[in-house]
Amino acid sequence: MNCIIVDDEPLAREAIARLIEQTENLTLLNSFSGAKHAANFLEENDVDLVFLDIEMPGINGLEFSKTIPKQTLIVFTTAYSQYALDSYDGYAIDYLVKPVKLSRFEKAVSKVIFCHNLLKAGQMSQNTEISENYFFVKADRRFFKVYFDDILFIEGLKDYVVLHTAEQKIVTAMNIKTIYAQMARNIFVRISKSFIININKITSFDNNTIYILHHEIPVGNVYRNHFFDEFVEKRLLGR
Repeated sequence: MNCIIVDDEPLAREAIARLIEQTENLTLLNSFSGAKHAANFLEENDVDLVFLDIEMPGINGLEFSKTIPKQTLIVFTTAYSQYALDSYDGYAIDYLVKPVKLSRFEKAVSKVIFCHNLLKAGQMSQNTEISENYFFVKADRRFFKVYFDDILFIEGLKDYVVLHTAEQKIVTAMNIKTIYAQMARNIFVRISKSFIININKITSFDNNTIYILHHEIPVGNVYRNHFFDEFVEKRLLGR
C-alpha cells in the first residue's frame, strides 16, 4: 500500500517513517509538513493511506481529512487523545496517540489493510457489473447471505457495523465508510455519522428523526440537507 505522512513536526514524521520501514505491505511515497502540499500530491499520485496529524498550523488534520479522496484511507496521529471521537467523524480508520509503539502501529495497519481489501472488492464488483441482489458478510465465524432489500438500516459502531433486518441483527467487523461505498446510492443513504438507511423501508420521518418500523433513527445535521434535497424533494407530491 502506498502511503504518505502529513505532520508539521519533523521528529514525528521521522518516527512514523521508521515504523513504516518496519512494517510489511507499506511503501512511503512522501512526507509533508502541511496540508497544502499534501493535497497537491494526492491530486497527482495514487495514495492508499495517509498518516495525518491533527494539530497543524493553517488547515488542521480534521479539516483536511474531509477533502481527502474517499478511496484513500486515513489514520490520525496526534499527541491529544481528546480528538479520538472527532477522528471517527472524519472517517479515520484508526487513531494513534504519540509516541506510537510498533505493536499499536501494526494493529492499525492490519485494520487499514482489511478495509482496503474490502474497498478493492467493492470496486471489482462494480466494474464487472454484478447483478446479484445479495452479498455475503462474515460474522460469528460464518458467512451470512444478506439480501439488499432485507436491510432496514445499517448502524456503525466504531470498528463494526450492525446490519438490521426485520428478522435479525448481523454484526461484522467493518467501518461504516467502507460498507457505504459498496451500497447502491439510489437505495441507501447515510443520514448521520452512525446510520445508513434503506429509503424503501422508511415508514415516516420529520426534520430530526426517521422512523422504520419501530426504530427511531436520528438525522445528523451534516447529512440533513442531502437527505431532503436528494431523496425527499424529488418524491414530494405538490398540493
